[in-house]
Amino acid sequence: MGGARYPAVMIKHIVAWQFADEAEGRDKAANVALVAEGLRALVGVVPGIRDFEVVVPQEGLESTLDLLLFSSFDDAEALQAYVVHPAHQEVAKLIAAVRRERHCVDYDPAAL
Repeated sequence: MGGARYPAVMIKHIVAWQFADEAEGRDKAANVALVAEGLRALVGVVPGIRDFEVVVPQEGLESTLDLLLFSSFDDAEALQAYVVHPAHQEVAKLIAAVRRERHCVDYDPAAL
């Protein structure tokens, strides 16, 4: 096997949301699409992101959630820098205005 692409330390950040049926003058589908677009735009803007997958449930497949984020960061410091980054703060402000629920788990895969 070749050398590691990244340092061994990594933090996974998984977030799941349920959105209000209507908020900010838009229906749920419009808000989900707007938030998904905003999250995807963070890649390449916020340093320390390794992987960033924004998932909108697919029609015809079961889901009890409206939007998911599966992401990983170089380390806990990179995750914290993401949380306070101005570009992330703008998306977080939008999410706070349109969501009903938020669930999150952060973990170090090496500690499992």
